[in-house]
Amino acid sequence: MPITILTGYSVYNKKNFHYTHCIADPAFPSSLYYRQSETEPFEPRLNFEDTSTHMFLDESGKHITTDKGFRMAKANVGVRQGRWYWECKVTSGIPKRKRSETHEESPRGHVRMGWARREATLDAPVGFDAYSYGLRDVAGQKVYMSRPKDFFPTGEDIREGDVIGLEINLPSESLHRKVVEGHYNPAVDLADDENIGIETADIIRDRVPIRFKAHLYFEQIEYSPSKELEELMNPSPVISSTGGLAGGGQEPGPTHPYPSLRTLPHSSIKIYKNGELIGTPFKDLLAFLPPASKPVAQVGARDGLDDGMLGYYPAVSVFRGGAAEVNFGPDFWYPPPGLENNDDEVDMIGSDQPPVSKLQKLRAVSERYSEQIVEDIVYDIVDEVDFWMQDGGVSGKGATNGVLRSTGGVTVQDGMLAGGVLGSEEIKELVQDDE
Repeated sequence: MPITILTGYSVYNKKNFHYTHCIADPAFPSSLYYRQSETEPFEPRLNFEDTSTHMFLDESGKHITTDKGFRMAKANVGVRQGRWYWECKVTSGIPKRKRSETHEESPRGHVRMGWARREATLDAPVGFDAYSYGLRDVAGQKVYMSRPKDFFPTGEDIREGDVIGLEINLPSESLHRKVVEGHYNPAVDLADDENIGIETADIIRDRVPIRFKAHLYFEQIEYSPSKELEELMNPSPVISSTGGLAGGGQEPGPTHPYPSLRTLPHSSIKIYKNGELIGTPFKDLLAFLPPASKPVAQVGARDGLDDGMLGYYPAVSVFRGGAAEVNFGPDFWYPPPGLENNDDEVDMIGSDQPPVSKLQKLRAVSERYSEQIVEDIVYDIVDEVDFWMQDGGVSGKGATNGVLRSTGGVTVQDGMLAGGVLGSEEIKELVQDDE
C-alpha cells in the first residue's frame, strides 16, 4: 500500500486564487525576485495544489483515494492543442464479476475520470459542470453537466482492475483563437491550418509571491465560471440579464454570439477500455482561450488575459473508498494504436501516405509535461525582461538604497539577501484551513 499524505500540507487552489511553486533567484534581480519552480516528484502526476481537501495521495502523486463524498484532482500538466492520451486504473471500486457468483459484492467506492478545465470545481465529480467531461464507473455512462447518458455497451461497467484510456483531440491554437475572437467561418475554415509556432499566444501572468508553511508560491487570480455556462446547466429555461434565454437561445457552437458558449471544431474525446476503443462520447468541446475564459473580477486586475495555464487537464474523482492510479506515459499499460510508432522520423520519399503533422500525432501527456517546463522558463525570462524595462533598468524597492553590481556573472543589489529577496521586503503569509 502506498504511503498517503494529506493535501493540507500544501496550499490548495480555492477562494478565487491559483497557486504555483516559486523560488527566490538572484538571477532575476528586478521587481520579481522569484521564478517558477516544480517540486518533487519532478514528473507528470496529480497536482497536490489542484486537489480538493479530504483527498489522499501517495508521495508519487499517482495514487488517489478519499473517505468522503465525490472530490476531484487534476493533473499538473494541461493540454491546449493536438492529440493527447493518458490512462486511469481503478484500484478500488466495483468488484470484478465472477461467473460462479450468484450475487455481486457491494462496491468499494466509486471512480470517475475525464478531462477538466481550470474553472471546473474540485468539490464535485468530473462531469459535474460544463467545464469537465467525465466517465462514470456505473454502467460506463458518460457524464456532462451532471447528466449521465449511456455510452458503454449494455451490461458493461468499469470495475476494479480495468484500465480506461482517455484521448483528447484539440485544434491548433490559431484556429482556436479564430473561434473565440469571432473570426471563424465554417464555409472557409474547413480544415485546421495547423500553424504551429507561427502565431504564438500573448501570455501575461499577473502574480505575486506568497509564503505558506515555509514554502513560497506564486498567487494568481483564478478563472471564474461564466454566467452563460451556469445558466446552460439549468434544465429549465432561464431568463438571463441580457433579456433573453440563457446563451441567447442558441445551442453551443463555433459561431455562438457568446464566446464562452463557442465550441472547437475538430475536437473530441475518445475512450478505451483495457486497450480496446469503446467510442467517442464527446465532440465539439467548449473553447477555453480568452474571452471564453475570464479571470475572477478583482480590484486592479486586468481582464481577458491568458496566463499560459488554460487548457484541458486529466482529472480523476473518487467517492468513499474508491481509489485510482494514473499513468501519463510514456510506458502505458495498454498503448493505443498509433502511439507505438509515433516517432519524429521524416517520411521516406515516395511514400504513399501523407506526412503526419505534429497536431495529428497521438502523444503521451508526459511529453506535454516537458514542453510545459520549457514554456514556464521562457515566460519567466519574458516577465523578467518586461519588469526590467518598466523599472528603467533599476531593481525594485531597494534601488534607491544601493547600486547594482555584478558578481560572478550574476547581477545582485545592495540590501538584497543571499536568496535574492530584499531584506526590507515582506511577503504575504497565506493561511488556509482544512474544511
